[in-house]
Amino acid sequence: MMTGKLIVRLIGATLFFISSAPAIAAGRGEFDMERWDSILDDVRTRAAAQNISADMIKSTLKTPAFIPGIVHSDKNQSEFKLTLDQYLARTVSTSRVANGRKMHAAYPTMLSRVENKYGVPPHVILAFWGLESNYGQYRARYKLTDAFLTLMYDGRRETFFGNQLLALMKIADKNGLDINDIRGSWAGAMGHFQFIPTTLDSYGVDGNGDGRVDIIGSVGDAMFSAGNYLSKLGWNQNERIVRRVVLPADFDLKMLDGKTKKTLTQWAAMGVVNPDGTAIPVADMTAGLVADVAAITAARESAATADGDADIAPQPVIAAYLTYPNFYRIKKWNSSNWYAIAVAEMADRLK
Repeated sequence: MMTGKLIVRLIGATLFFISSAPAIAAGRGEFDMERWDSILDDVRTRAAAQNISADMIKSTLKTPAFIPGIVHSDKNQSEFKLTLDQYLARTVSTSRVANGRKMHAAYPTMLSRVENKYGVPPHVILAFWGLESNYGQYRARYKLTDAFLTLMYDGRRETFFGNQLLALMKIADKNGLDINDIRGSWAGAMGHFQFIPTTLDSYGVDGNGDGRVDIIGSVGDAMFSAGNYLSKLGWNQNERIVRRVVLPADFDLKMLDGKTKKTLTQWAAMGVVNPDGTAIPVADMTAGLVADVAAITAARESAATADGDADIAPQPVIAAYLTYPNFYRIKKWNSSNWYAIAVAEMADRLK
């Protein structure tokens, strides 16, 4: 009779060999059982040292499986880059905005409680919820323990994913959750707002008063945790996130990555105006500018080709976004400029 541990090993190896995915081996050849065992032993040792219960350790490592598809996803993340307009069309769709309004009507009390406690208004919480999980409609595909163990084995970010697994074990231990029922993305994000475990461990809140934090099964816990996170990032409910503006056609494109910050008075002096040509509001604050530089460059090249002379070809007016402090707080949640603009656009449409 084979022991449970041996059965688990065979399952992991079988999954690997059935996949026939050479990229997974990453130069190691066939599945390295010794390395797999070493990872399991390391998790066991580190978990015990961090006072995670013996039952939780046993449950986590009872039936671990290596998932080749996760390594494939990690090694083959799409390099295709959408233009800003394409990205916004995909993320801030009419249907998503409509669903956001339905969610506002479904959870008015919960959203008000989040706003009263954390100073983050409903339209902002709903914007993040819509972008992260389409209001909880995304299906979590992977058991997170398997996802983290697989990524640890792969080795590209072994320490990071090891820390995520230990944080998940602590969360499950503290809140009486069955860790083998916790599912998420291949990269380890979970729940309505797609928190990774270390983020949840730091900012998770019991929003429904049942004495535990469950951002997958409880919308209240998920909303309160998101509000707490944004509050800790410094969210200012009295400031907007971005403002759509237009710039002179010869504006220096190097200043449009959001990193160059100036006062609004300085930007106005450089020709930054509202889309209708009126002056931008000026306040005692700094802002950056973000635009789709690749699209602007392509438009300039197209205009030059059509005219036949790059030196005299009319340049297209530049559309951009003034990015206020809340924009940079969003970037601590997700570092993408496009994502932060999408949250801002979504929030504006859900006011």
